[in-house]
Amino acid sequence: MRARAQRAIQECRRIAAFTEEPGRITRRFLTPPMHDVHALLTERMQALGMNTRVDAIGNLRGLWQPPCAGKKRLLLGSHLDTVPDAGAFDGVLGVTLALEWVELAQELKLPLPIEVIAFSEEEGVRYATPFLGSRAVTGTFDKSTLAYEDADGVRMDDAIRQFGLNPEKINEAILHEDLLGFIELHIEQGPVLEAEDLQLAIVEGIVGQTRLGFRFNGQANHAGTTPMHLRRDALAAAAEWISAVEAIAKKEEGLVATVGKIDLRPNAGNVIPGQVELSLDVRHMSNRQRSHWVRHFIHEAQIAAHKRGVAVEWVQKLDQQAVDLDRFMCNLLQISLEAAAFPVKRMTSGAGHDAMVMAARTPTAMLFLRSPGGISHHPDETVREEDVEAALLVGRKFLEQFAADVS
Repeated sequence: MRARAQRAIQECRRIAAFTEEPGRITRRFLTPPMHDVHALLTERMQALGMNTRVDAIGNLRGLWQPPCAGKKRLLLGSHLDTVPDAGAFDGVLGVTLALEWVELAQELKLPLPIEVIAFSEEEGVRYATPFLGSRAVTGTFDKSTLAYEDADGVRMDDAIRQFGLNPEKINEAILHEDLLGFIELHIEQGPVLEAEDLQLAIVEGIVGQTRLGFRFNGQANHAGTTPMHLRRDALAAAAEWISAVEAIAKKEEGLVATVGKIDLRPNAGNVIPGQVELSLDVRHMSNRQRSHWVRHFIHEAQIAAHKRGVAVEWVQKLDQQAVDLDRFMCNLLQISLEAAAFPVKRMTSGAGHDAMVMAARTPTAMLFLRSPGGISHHPDETVREEDVEAALLVGRKFLEQFAADVS
């Protein structure tokens, strides 16, 4: 198993070399490096005897169909895109490990069809909307997003065509009724497992998240000649609001709120800021609580704007409901952890994952691996060989039990 773990890690490092930016791991939705990723993984899938294809949203899909097995299949997978200046393991490890699980199923001679889906997009970086790959396969893809433009003015439908795919065939990516469930293997991306000296955890729920864009409109003016009491400083209003968001989120249990992106105009040292655009990301396991605090943060923005004589407007870009993952699948993972002699930890995920989209379509669960240092979305992101090996040992037990239960 250690050799398998080393292979899964090495494949992640090879994929990390396929990047838009030399010296940094950046791989957005259907940018040219994704062709190289597909080529590497397709070769691996075909070596395992899997039938491969790329659907119209750019998901790479490999199907292992054992002889004399039925058509209903277990789904495994995660995503291949990254944030800018990323680490090597977020998403990608879930794909390379899934292929190791397929090989385990083959060696055990299980009559269990398995489809591995390497989702083309989960992070929401290129078109400011996430889960494009999993939304396409679940039939929840919003075709109006095909008109979205990236930072270079490239429409999504044109990006799909440039990659050699046909956006008019996205519906052909939809999964049908012959499903048994979906498992996503993923690094935790947080410090909990390391703090508790644990290697693995069962994810039983994923927090909901709301993403909004705010714009504070004031009046740009000369920094030297405009008295302080006559200013309409958009940045000062935005800064006051950011402080309010942080103070509220610190006090409320289970709430996280982040202003992570800012665009300032005219962005000159001797000019009062006239316009500021910001992002707001709000997450909570309770959909009701999340909605409440989103409304409250909007109200706080209005208060900060009014105090300084500026206007504020906002738009909601994402409202993803919190998801409870499937009890049967989670319990089966627990049985597998126990059978492999690992302690059982159940937790919720504060990060969004394709599993939360897939859960609406088929019984879904996740298995987390420890993130050393709690670091993710950063070049220092890494994994430990023994933790990857642990995920393989649990995988063997899970596949044996799952095949027996569904046969």
